[in-house]
Formats: sequence, C-alpha cells, structure tokens
Amino acid sequence: MPSVKKIGVLTGGGDAPGLNAVIRAVVKAASNNGVGVLGLEDSFDGLIYPEKSRPLTPRDVTGILRLGGTVLGTVNRGNPFHSPITTPDGTFDYAARVMDMFARVGLDALVCIGGDGTLAISYEFSKMGIPLVGVPKTIDNDIVGTNSSFGFDSAVSFATEALDRLHTTAEAHRRIMVVEVMGRYAGWIALHAGVAGGADVILIPEIPYDLERVARCIRDRDAWGARFSIVVVAEGARPKGGEVSVIEKAQGSHPERLGGAGMQVAKALEALTGKETRYVVLGHLQRGGAPTAFDRTLATRFGGKAVELLLEGRFGVMVANHPPDIVPVPLEDVVGRTRTVPLDCDLVHTARALGVSFGD
Repeated sequence: MPSVKKIGVLTGGGDAPGLNAVIRAVVKAASNNGVGVLGLEDSFDGLIYPEKSRPLTPRDVTGILRLGGTVLGTVNRGNPFHSPITTPDGTFDYAARVMDMFARVGLDALVCIGGDGTLAISYEFSKMGIPLVGVPKTIDNDIVGTNSSFGFDSAVSFATEALDRLHTTAEAHRRIMVVEVMGRYAGWIALHAGVAGGADVILIPEIPYDLERVARCIRDRDAWGARFSIVVVAEGARPKGGEVSVIEKAQGSHPERLGGAGMQVAKALEALTGKETRYVVLGHLQRGGAPTAFDRTLATRFGGKAVELLLEGRFGVMVANHPPDIVPVPLEDVVGRTRTVPLDCDLVHTARALGVSFGD
C-alpha cells in the first residue's frame, strides 16, 4: 500500500455552508500526521491549470471555520468529461490532463468535497486510478448513503427564520404567503423547514399535489378563524399529472434549472380562494452565510475522517454520517442515485397528524 505524503483538496458543485470547515479539518488533520496539503481551486480546474493550486498549512486555514462559501472557489458546469479543454500549453482531454497534473505536482491522493455531480466525477477518476475519498456536500440532503450532508441544517435554519418573519406579515394582512425553497427533486428542505416554521401546506416533489385540495385546506382555516396561511413549495414540486417548473431546459451536460413553482402556486391559489396572495423565492440566500453549529461539527468530522481513511489506504469511498459514527461508503453505491423523502417517514406522518396539507 503506497504511503500518502501529499494530498490535494477541492470543492465542487454549488456552494454550501460548511465547505471551509471541511477544508480546515483536512489541512489540520493532515498536518498533524506529517502530510502536506495542496489546495486545488475551482474544483478539478486546480489540476488543469498550474496557477490554480497552492499549498495549505494550518496557518492558512486559521479563522475559516465560521465562514460560508469556500476559500478554494467552486464551479458547477456539468460533466467535464464531455469536452476537451484548452490551456496555454495546448488542447487536452480533460481527464488525461487531470491524471497528468496529479502525478506532475506530486500528489498521492485527493479529498473531493461536493454533491452528486462532483462525487460522480470523482468516482470516474477513482476508477482511472486516482486514490481519493469523497465528502458529501449539499443543502438538498439528497445524497444516497449518508443520513445527512453538511449545508442542509444551515439551509433549513435560514428557511425557518424566513417563515417566522413571513408569519407576522401574513397575519397582519390576512394573506396567503407562498415560500419557494431549494431542494431540486427532493423535498427535504421544504419538509423540515415547513414543519419547523409552522407551515400550513408543504408541497414536495415526492407527493404530486392537487391545488383544489390545497385551496380547501386554506378555506377551512379561514372558516375557523385563522385568516392567513403559509405555504412552503419545494422548487421541484409538481401538480398531479403535471411537470416540474423549469426556467432553463437541460443543454448538453448542463442539467435543467428549476424555478417558478412558487409563483405558479401563488397565482393559482389566489384565483381559487379569492385571498390576496404573495410569494417569496428564497433562492441562493439558503446557500449563503455562516454554517450552523451542527454543520460546522459535521463538516469537521467529515474532513478528519477523510484524512484518516486516506492514511489507512481506503480509497474510492465517501465519508457518510451514520449516527453516531462517520463511516466509509463505496462511491459506486452512491453515484447516479437520489435520496428522496420516503412517503412513510416519521416527519411526514407527524406533519399530517398536525393537519399540514401535502396537497394529496
């Protein structure tokens, strides 16, 4: 088993609170074991362009634990294997260039921090021979194999605070407030924030909705005197027999961009109920800001475990949260799959018991 003396660390895909906490943990854990760390900027581009990499020491990561974003930068532009890249040195096959630069800069292994797209790309490089460990990152909480990903708790906490604020203005004006949250094809953010924020209706991708049923719920609330309602809509939610709302269709290796679900629901509910309705799209506000204490802790545990696995020679795996432990899961069991909300999960049952409508 080859010894690991120098590792590269990168962040890919959409940003999420907690990325810097992982970077910090990787650098500190590696340094304490006599291992050098090379920070790779803008995901795998750090292995394409020599100027996009720099050594990282404990001094370089001091103070970044609490910061959102990523000090290494990130890109989210589809599958790099689909097209060649051009550098000052010429035009190259992306994968071949990464393999060459990995060896040229003297790396022994990689820590790849990212969501489903980054982990899928990492898996391909793992099969090509690069020793690596993946770290699951997503506010959507939709990565298979782990109970939770860092970034999710921070996004839910922000969405819940937004719902708290919207309650007061909704009640003051006796309106329906529709709040669209992120999550793509999984309803984890909508479900958790909706329950924590006291939403009356929660629409998620896993349960196609009937707007007449939603309107009936709102009319029932009016009848017993509530006079206002909070509706949380996941961006990937869709009506029965309908499609998800898309603002940009998929092109080549770039996936479709979801958006507009909240607006569609708001307009329909205003027509069905006759009540004044407003909608809010939280969008990228859910990605920004400092990570919560939970996400800082989880991200730190992930980073430390990733280095531990590399030093043990356990490659081609992803660190995963299996409470109370952080464990390795084979990347081949993770990629190409989506972790969605089970219809029989406890939180769905609890929400229904409290009278929350899912529009079904």
